[in-house]
Amino acid sequence: MSHTEAATGSSLGADRRTRELAEAADGRVADVLVVGLGATGAGAALDAAARGLDVVAVDAHDLAFGTSRWSSKLIHGGLRYLASAQFDVAHESAVERGVLMTRTAPHLVAAQPFVLPLTPLVSRAQASLAWAGFRAGDMLRLAARTPRQVLPAPRRLSATETGHLAPAVRAGGLRGGLLSWDGRVTDDARLVTALARTAAAHGARVLTRTRVLSLTGTGARVRDELTGEEGEIRARAVINASGVWAGDLVDGIRIRPSRGTHLVLRSERLGTLPAGLHIPIPGETNRFVLVLPQGDGRVYVGLTDEPVDGPVPDVPEVPETDIGFLLDVLGSVLHTPVRRDEVVGAFAGLRPLLDTGGHDGGDGRARTSDISRRHAVLTSSDGVTTIVGGKLTTYRRMAQDAVDAAAEARGLPAPPSLTADLPLVGAAAPGRLRALPAPRRLVRRYGTEAPAVQALAEREPHLAERVLPGHPVTRAELAWAARHEGALDAADLLDRRTRIGLVPADRAEALAVATEILSEARALN
Repeated sequence: MSHTEAATGSSLGADRRTRELAEAADGRVADVLVVGLGATGAGAALDAAARGLDVVAVDAHDLAFGTSRWSSKLIHGGLRYLASAQFDVAHESAVERGVLMTRTAPHLVAAQPFVLPLTPLVSRAQASLAWAGFRAGDMLRLAARTPRQVLPAPRRLSATETGHLAPAVRAGGLRGGLLSWDGRVTDDARLVTALARTAAAHGARVLTRTRVLSLTGTGARVRDELTGEEGEIRARAVINASGVWAGDLVDGIRIRPSRGTHLVLRSERLGTLPAGLHIPIPGETNRFVLVLPQGDGRVYVGLTDEPVDGPVPDVPEVPETDIGFLLDVLGSVLHTPVRRDEVVGAFAGLRPLLDTGGHDGGDGRARTSDISRRHAVLTSSDGVTTIVGGKLTTYRRMAQDAVDAAAEARGLPAPPSLTADLPLVGAAAPGRLRALPAPRRLVRRYGTEAPAVQALAEREPHLAERVLPGHPVTRAELAWAARHEGALDAADLLDRRTRIGLVPADRAEALAVATEILSEARALN
């Protein structure tokens, strides 16, 4: 691929969408229809397409519109699941983390250090338990065969070392810290975009703004949300990967959504953070509030794990109770607690946990933190295969299992999955990524396509400008998203292809630029 153009087969755009939607609804029968283009759905589309199957994948909104853009941005090794004796889930998580970090997406997923400060609020018994957990996590890394150079070993820190790595933490009574490592994705929505584009490169028709009105084992009635036109998409096998909305499409699926909340702070509020922070939640043995520096002038603070009742919204709201809880836990370790007016943004995501009953927290409500993160593949009486549960880290295995089950249920010949060794768009070995002639920040977001994004700014000088002061995203990145990554409107650009929209004030300031870039992209088509 040249430095000035994306690989044609992986480019997504409005013209391609229009053409492929017409093809999908023209009466022909695809091998597989995938509903939902979050990480699992996009992963299923890639898995099936890489096996040589004819694939159509649809979503009522955009790529990563739902849960997949609201994660903690971590690719967990499964440590938490050891504490609840979910050994198979823990091992699977560690294996899938290694796959992402070493083979399929090393440009997007890298090692993230975390410090657990040993403040007076952390007893010696709690510290010993946490240390044992980190050592167990390192054993998971070893069992998953992830190299030490990819994920370093945990170690104990002196009070001085802890102060250097966590300068915002109160020094009084600090007796040291525990350093651990986990995987971290540069941007969860960008991972989904890479999955969708890789699927497209293998022949999948990736159709956003295509709402499923009804679903059966042989296809779906859909509506083009851009034109209002309705049609039928026929398929030999159907996979329902619509996450927290899975039960709306298939009877008998019971989802127990769990809300995770993150606050957005300006980086200067906490100063330089060479590492993230684990802050123990009072009264809990294996749950932490995480402080996650993003490298873009922002820091995320999360997460809670609360059951959600009632209808599932398109975009979850953040309750003030969650914000207060996170600020209280954060304030327990800081020199100066963060005030409510210093929270510049907040976001919440709903995890699609399978409701199997029970898990009563003592107040009559199910404790979603106790519901298993094992994924489940369910086949309805009319042959729709639904994939639910799981988490971002294990999307690839979930997708593989869903395609296997759908192929078996419908008698569809399919070779074994190839995705454990299939690099996503932009992926390359670390040495090649380091040698790319592009800024490191772009390489961490675009991998081998970073020089092409940079070339846009060089060829069209106005695209070299930043979208807004104090934020690193350039107009060239918005242009790339509009021309090659399937972004159709300003929300796609600001809320999913970039993270600008997480701060409402920044989003409002950038809106005019996003609209201008979209107009330019349409003029080129």
